[in-house]
Amino acid sequence: MGVTYAVTALDGVAFGLLMFVVGAGLMLIFGVMDVLNLAHGSLFLGGAYVGYLLGGSGLLDLAAATAAGAILGAGGGVALGLAMRPLVGHGHLEQALATLGVSFVAADAYTSGFGGAPLHVNPPDLLAGTVTLGRHGYPTYRLGFIIVAALLAVVLHLSITRSRHGVLLRATVADPAMAAATGINTRRVQTLAMAAGGALAVTAGVLGAPLLGPAPGVDTTVLVLSLIIVIIGGAGSIPGALIAALLVGQVQTVGVIAAPTAAPFALLGVLLIVLTIRNRAQPAAHA
Repeated sequence: MGVTYAVTALDGVAFGLLMFVVGAGLMLIFGVMDVLNLAHGSLFLGGAYVGYLLGGSGLLDLAAATAAGAILGAGGGVALGLAMRPLVGHGHLEQALATLGVSFVAADAYTSGFGGAPLHVNPPDLLAGTVTLGRHGYPTYRLGFIIVAALLAVVLHLSITRSRHGVLLRATVADPAMAAATGINTRRVQTLAMAAGGALAVTAGVLGAPLLGPAPGVDTTVLVLSLIIVIIGGAGSIPGALIAALLVGQVQTVGVIAAPTAAPFALLGVLLIVLTIRNRAQPAAHA
């Protein structure tokens, strides 16, 4: 039983890291552009369909699908940013309605193009086997994904905290008006953030297709979990998003097995606690 829970917990790490990559993209879009993008799950699902179409039996096929997905995601992010620019500063309700409309259109397009049945995506042949953990066989591809996603988390954190682009990004998030007054091209930073956010979402869809295959409704699930990650982790914090994503992954895997009736309410409880703490901290900070 202990080994079973350990393997399930490892599944939770894989799922959590997948949600982290998606959530990090949403965090960039919301933190820099202040756009509540409810079409973010559609980008992920689009990436999953790209993985289905282009992913073959070799690692080169997966690399090509990932590169194509990143380019398409960056273009989609930039296009969405340009479309949402007139709504920036006009409240999140208008942004939510506009991007929700985009997600409905995308969902209809996916269903028309690929049908309403879930699709299965196989990993490359080299990673299609299993590794023995205790007495359980664990998919090699999932272990590989955990390593790749963990490296991506490190790269994102270092890029935001150590690089020049990261400094510009953090300055734009903290105070866009002051950043513009100091000579920072905030519009360019916002465009790059939208491109990076879209690329992360679609890339996650491509790499995560063997874990969470393309199907109607996946976009909604991913969107909700990404929003939870951004709320718990806080906008602009890669470590916070990573911790929140790993928490989500464990609740969605170990929690469902250990307490199937309570697991659906666990994330809601965490959200309420986090929001309560932040609401109490804000008046103290302004005092």
